[in-house]
Parts: sequence; structure tokens; C-alpha cells
Amino acid sequence: MIKKIKLPLIVALCTFLCACSVYRQTVQTRSVANNGKAWASAWQQRAAEYKALCFQAYNSAHLHLDQAIKIPSTKPLAIVTDIDETVLDNSPYDAQRALNNLEYDTKTWKEWTAKAIADTVAGAPSFFKYAASKGITIFYITNRDEDERAATLKNLQRYGLPNADNAHLLLRTTSSSKESRRQQVLKTHNIILLCGDNLPDFDALYDNKPTEQNRDKATRKLTNQFGTKYIVLPNPSYGDWEGALYKFNYKLTPAEKDSVIRSVTKVSGE
Repeated sequence: MIKKIKLPLIVALCTFLCACSVYRQTVQTRSVANNGKAWASAWQQRAAEYKALCFQAYNSAHLHLDQAIKIPSTKPLAIVTDIDETVLDNSPYDAQRALNNLEYDTKTWKEWTAKAIADTVAGAPSFFKYAASKGITIFYITNRDEDERAATLKNLQRYGLPNADNAHLLLRTTSSSKESRRQQVLKTHNIILLCGDNLPDFDALYDNKPTEQNRDKATRKLTNQFGTKYIVLPNPSYGDWEGALYKFNYKLTPAEKDSVIRSVTKVSGE
């Protein structure tokens, strides 16, 4: 009787151990990309250092604004800002996807934005309200889609952000490039500041740049703009920096993305 019981137990134990092994291999295959995003979201939500960097960015914006308004201008003054990870904090969405080993997708993203409950990035509301008090117009240039307009405005209005209306919200139309929309603002206003978390938020030099080398070259060329006219907010979770790693190949599998990350990341010698 004892021998008969042992055999099924051994088979069950072996099956369990094999399943655990497969699970560990699966997690390891995807851990670099998705677990990295979970870690990034935790940092964004919990680290005082993240908030300090946001305050630092908006403090720099405040100083440049005070200088810019002293210079005579033939046009009204404006600030152009991105929304996601610049004004609104979407880390709960990123964290939920990462912790469930899921990739970004448009359907779930729009389900998130439709809720209009994203919190603000530290320092953003007070800075933009200060700018408005100085007579400066705020334009929100975002790559959210037209069907996200109502919820986006609702989310901005939730915190009393200035110029949160249809006339000042420029959504993506035919292109993800923001250059034509910046030019649209320049027809009527003098842009004194641009705020964003992704380098194409600032300059056309970053449009259609598929390599890290091209992006680095453009950044070095624009060195003097950062911290003065270009105000960059931290975003470790996503952006064109990530796309550049993958050469903007959006068909890569999670395992392929992990392979790329492992191949380009510097590690210490053993």
C-alpha cells in the first residue's frame, strides 16, 4: 500500500517542479522589460527623489519665465506643454500593466484616460497657475487621440489648470510629430517655454530619429536650451528613448525586447 501511494506522489511532485521551472523561465524571459517598468513606476510613485526632480524642473521654468516676461514681445506670450508624465501622472496604469506582465495597448490606455483620475506631476499645477497669473497662455500639445479629448479636459480641469479648454488642447491628428502644432501656436504667440518628458516634445530635430546616436547628437546640439527654454521632466517608464533601443520596431515580442535590453546594457566585469 505504501509503495502504491509513493509513485503517484513522486509523479505529482515532478510535475509540480517542472511547472515551477517553466514558470521561472517565463518570468526570467520577461523580467527585464516588465519588471523594470514595475520598478520604474514604484520609483515614480514613492521616491522623494522623483518629486525633487520635478520640483527642480518647474523651479527652473519659474526662473526662466520671470526673465522672459521682461523682454518686449510683439506677440502674446505662451508656454507649450506635453500632458502625460509632464502635467498628469499615469504611473498607476503603467504599474498595473507591468505587475501583470502585460504590454501597453491602446484599448486599456484609453480605458484609463477615460476615468480622468490621473494625479498631477509634482510642481506642475502651481507653476502653470503662476504662469497664467502673469498673463501667459498655456497650450497643451499631446499625442492623445481625439476620442480622448473630453476626458483629458475633465482631468486637467479637475485640478483647475489654466486654459484647459478645446481651443488650447492640441491633440494628435495625422502625425505623432508635434512640430506642426508648435508652428500653429507660433502664428499667434511667442513661445517662451516648452515642457515635456520626451525629447520630441521640444524640437523637430528629434522627429524620425531611429537611433540612439542621432538622438544623442541632437541633444548635444541643443545643450544650452535645456533648463532654460526646454524643461525636461523625468520619465523612466516609456518614451522615444525606449523606442530607439528597439529601432522603433513595435512588433518585437517581450522576449526579443529583453534580448535587446540585455545586449545594450553595460554591466560590470565578473
